[in-house]
Amino acid sequence: MIVVSTTGERSYSMGSYYNTLSLIKATYPDALIEDSNRFVKGISQLIVGSALFVFLGPFTRHYVPLIRGRTKALLKHRDFIFEKLDIIITKRRKEIEMMQTKDLKNDMLTSLIIANTERDVNYKKTDEEETLPPMTDIEIRANILDAFVAGTDTIANLFCYITYYLCHYPEVKQKMLAEINSILLPNNSFQLTHSDLSKLKYCEAIIKEVDRIIPVTSLLARYPSEPIEVGGYQWPAGTQFQFDIVSLHRHKDYWPNPEIFDPDRFFFDNKSESYLNVKNDDLKDDHEKEDQKVGQKYSFIMFGGGMRICPGRKLAMIELLSLMVYVFGKYDVELIDMEAPLKTKSSNVTSCQELMVRIRPRNQ
Repeated sequence: MIVVSTTGERSYSMGSYYNTLSLIKATYPDALIEDSNRFVKGISQLIVGSALFVFLGPFTRHYVPLIRGRTKALLKHRDFIFEKLDIIITKRRKEIEMMQTKDLKNDMLTSLIIANTERDVNYKKTDEEETLPPMTDIEIRANILDAFVAGTDTIANLFCYITYYLCHYPEVKQKMLAEINSILLPNNSFQLTHSDLSKLKYCEAIIKEVDRIIPVTSLLARYPSEPIEVGGYQWPAGTQFQFDIVSLHRHKDYWPNPEIFDPDRFFFDNKSESYLNVKNDDLKDDHEKEDQKVGQKYSFIMFGGGMRICPGRKLAMIELLSLMVYVFGKYDVELIDMEAPLKTKSSNVTSCQELMVRIRPRNQ
């Protein structure tokens, strides 16, 4: 989903996964499947290994034996990803040049390439105003990579945790299915619209409550641009501060019974009240509402906050809501072992290491 929306290109990761399950292999060329698998794996490795570059200096990364090998492996993944993205960008530039009178693809890559050019619908060239130059390939590559990194592992891991909690809380699952059915059954269609997604308030509440209990992004970094006082101490500009999101999301001063899974914390309707003083509405443009003022401002920071709030927060919510509808609307999902603990590994991203499930078509 994230590959198509950002580049307009197809990913073959499902074909790669299918090949691990069946003796009958996918009909796609092996080279395409191998490249897709390596690309997705590389993105995952970069996310997990990014802590090396955040917390360790150049000397440690490049000269300490065990860490040096890990650094080289990560840089190898990075170079492969850069190479593939450069090929995609070059190919799209040529396509745009050849389509002077035709409609262009509607994806992030095309928008970045034509930004600040005459093909850009927002482009205005005057003698009085200085216009921004078009983006370079390196700048475009950085933006596309940001979208991949932020929109793949984070979404996949959070959806695993959503599945885990829904299986352990059947009453929550039934309430979610009732909301999904209220949208799907009237027209018996799985063609979701923006209007449909905006009605999935309880599904939104589940997503937020799961991320409150198990934040996929466990740490959030900020760097002050000028000297600042924090905790009674003076800190110079450029000091790295790390926010412990796990402790914040489970702090008893901000959350009644913080250890209990309760999506109603984030759920609103016309008849109920909550200690939330801002209605959660992630699909609208007013990002001030993203602060999620729960008890105290910034006590829930699923997407960060302030000027550096996650720019892909709305896309992430759309992806998660769509997955919930398409997966749980069509299939019954059960855990293989209800007693098995949730296996996670924490770095910059809290990764789900294993979640064994049984999937059957739902009886409509």
